[in-house]
Amino acid sequence: MANSNNNRRKFMATTLQSVGLTALGGLLWSGYSDEVKASPLVLRPPAAIEEDDFLKACIKCGLCAEACVNRDSNKNSDGSQRDGTLIMAKGGDHKMIGTPFFVPTETPCYMCDDIPCVPVCPSGALDMDSVINKDNELDINLAKMGLAVVHKESCVAFWGIQCDACYRACPIQGEAITIEHQKNERTGKHAYLLPIVHSDICTGCGLCEKACITEEPAIFVLPVKEATGVAGSHYVKGWDEKDQLRVKDAKEIHTVDERSEQKASDYLNMEVEY
Repeated sequence: MANSNNNRRKFMATTLQSVGLTALGGLLWSGYSDEVKASPLVLRPPAAIEEDDFLKACIKCGLCAEACVNRDSNKNSDGSQRDGTLIMAKGGDHKMIGTPFFVPTETPCYMCDDIPCVPVCPSGALDMDSVINKDNELDINLAKMGLAVVHKESCVAFWGIQCDACYRACPIQGEAITIEHQKNERTGKHAYLLPIVHSDICTGCGLCEKACITEEPAIFVLPVKEATGVAGSHYVKGWDEKDQLRVKDAKEIHTVDERSEQKASDYLNMEVEY
């Protein structure tokens, strides 16, 4: 009888421990998942679909990272093997474990013509159709991994110091980043050579960030959604005929209030009360 009671107690204790560990694991995983979802500043491989969909579609097979590093052209100038761009997330990276990402200051995307990481993806997390041009060829210039952003206050070019490191590093030179000349009013005889990023062409490869000469890069790549605003569909480019077509059937909406019943001269240039 005593053995039976001891076995029962051991069984109950083991069961409770298992339930407790399962619950704890669930809580930890839930917290980890929330942390990952709250960390949107992650750069994915070329042709990656929207982040939420990417996390659901990626099967964490690592084939993209393997294809990225195992390339004959992945060589440094001294002939040694160069690190691949893509990193597979592990614990402590604050990204979904097993998913590919890259950090421009460490391993930017070198814009391979054959984009080896994309065709090997078996799950659709990397959408090959998005990087195929009108000639039905893979075109890395169509990739939208992110968007380079210039921080003017720390970019020495905006101080008047000549620097075009990001411009020279850009693989789509003269298109994704151009140099704009502006007169230096302070000296009256020098020019600013300012880097301007063109969002419709920039692929977010990060080579400009890697090349930046400042202690912390003054140009850096962010995911497109975090780097851009949205004007809203109710704004129209009056000079763009195609954009005007969006509202060709729109109806005018007139808002009537106390001020609209007045003449403009009754309230313009007068003190306004809030």
